[in-house]
Amino acid sequence: MTGSISDILPGVLAAITGEGPDRLDLTARLAGARRVVVLLFDGLGSRVLPSAAPVAPVLEDIRAGRLGGMTEIACNFPSTTPASLVSLGTGALPGAHGVLGFRVNVPGTDEVLDHTQWRDEPDPGVWQPVRTRFESAGVSTAVLGPAAYEGSGLTVAAYRGAPYVPAGTGTLVDRVLASDARLVYGYHPRVDTAGHLFGVGSPEWLAEVATVDAMLGRLVDELPADTALVVTADHGMVNVTEEDRIDFDAVPELRSGVRVLAGEPRVRYVHTLPGAESDVLAAWRAVLGDTASVVSRSEAIDSGWFGPVPAAHRARIGDLVVTCLGCRVVIASDLEAGASDLVGYHGSVTPEEVGIPLIVVPPR
Repeated sequence: MTGSISDILPGVLAAITGEGPDRLDLTARLAGARRVVVLLFDGLGSRVLPSAAPVAPVLEDIRAGRLGGMTEIACNFPSTTPASLVSLGTGALPGAHGVLGFRVNVPGTDEVLDHTQWRDEPDPGVWQPVRTRFESAGVSTAVLGPAAYEGSGLTVAAYRGAPYVPAGTGTLVDRVLASDARLVYGYHPRVDTAGHLFGVGSPEWLAEVATVDAMLGRLVDELPADTALVVTADHGMVNVTEEDRIDFDAVPELRSGVRVLAGEPRVRYVHTLPGAESDVLAAWRAVLGDTASVVSRSEAIDSGWFGPVPAAHRARIGDLVVTCLGCRVVIASDLEAGASDLVGYHGSVTPEEVGIPLIVVPPR
């Protein structure tokens, strides 16, 4: 995989304005476009697309090179929605923008911030200090997404600088076609939801992919001739069986010495009690064996997993970073009941989770 989700908007804006970095060569791929529509379909990773072939003729035409083109790029670590959306919106890596996972410990407290439930506290402009690409675009922009996300902390952190237009499944295409902004960005969450609840390849998941495919088909047919379409995702997904679940709340060895458990089932941030880090590290390695990588915060940062991490953001990462391998998950049936009964998960480093499509349909 060459390039990442952080490179998409810089490349698109370089193609529109003629200025700025373009690691993905989008200036050439979008040649002739006066306007660009960027759509992100949550959970529609590149490695799941073959499973969608029976219900997705437009995506199949793209994969086969009959319509536009597709390459595979990577989301950042962890491969989770909050980190990816802010990486897309800022063009920065998670270490810099500070949205370092799904759920993170608020430093100096025992509180855990769920970025998907975030509103005003902490202040999004302080928690995420990097200027977004919408703030510095130099052209008119618009962000389209579900009405429930308007004004949320995550929306402000990722997209501040652009007007937000509420748009659900039934109205997203209409809102895209009605917009006169030079850069239009749309977000659609429902493939991810179906994957979590029912699994990749399930009838429910296939139905949501079919809806996405119909949306793409309509846009290809109806977008103005001077408008290009760029499609991507924030991560992929793996299905997990009951046998691959380890319950933090049911294993005393995992709980001992732990002050706060954050992250998500595929990537855990373990914050330890004072003086307990080495014992907790040894216990987690003993319980998980070769089904997970268990390293210290310093090891993870020094290995470049998050990109450069300023001092203000370091404590948001656990004292230990536990990255599940294969299809292992570490659930927490009491602490996170809703996240413990899912079928599909993501967050880790497997190609199925990290690989995302970069689809470009150039202007006609």
